[in-house]
Amino acid sequence: MAETGRHTNTVSGKRRPQNVYVDGNTVRKVQEVPERREYRQPEHSVRKNKAKPELTTPEQQVRGNKPLSKAARRNRAKANNMNRNFAIFLAALGILIVFCSINYLKLKTECTSKRSQLATLESQLAELKEDNDAYESQVTSSVDLERIRKIAIGRLGMKYPSNQQTETYATEGGSYVRQYQDVTGK
Repeated sequence: MAETGRHTNTVSGKRRPQNVYVDGNTVRKVQEVPERREYRQPEHSVRKNKAKPELTTPEQQVRGNKPLSKAARRNRAKANNMNRNFAIFLAALGILIVFCSINYLKLKTECTSKRSQLATLESQLAELKEDNDAYESQVTSSVDLERIRKIAIGRLGMKYPSNQQTETYATEGGSYVRQYQDVTGK
């Protein structure tokens, strides 16, 4: 090669200037955006469109100019039209769904009302238990056991039992005794 004073790169026998970008497998390739062109319909297709007769039926539009066979038309009609039995089935199913929905809502309302009644009855029961406990404590506090003992010993001639008269018993696990004060007396 003759020296011209300029450096050039040679790749496969081609000479390139030094400041030129070289595409390769390690360098990303530059993608250029193509220019926009207005679409023009070719003249031969324009002539064909003008020469075609207009399609009249939907079947002819789908298939072109060829008419559909009777079997194909019948199949399409069956596919597009709903069967009478199927319509009856759908109507019955709709009525069943509406009936079940109404029944469900009715049962749900009854359940809600029963829950509210149960809550009011439980609150009334709690109030009655509190009242009963209050009356019971009032009755037990109003009874003077010392006065009763004096009347029993003094007027009625009663006395405390001796050891031979006292009997003890063992309770089974299911019973209980409520004791408010000491039973042994002096």
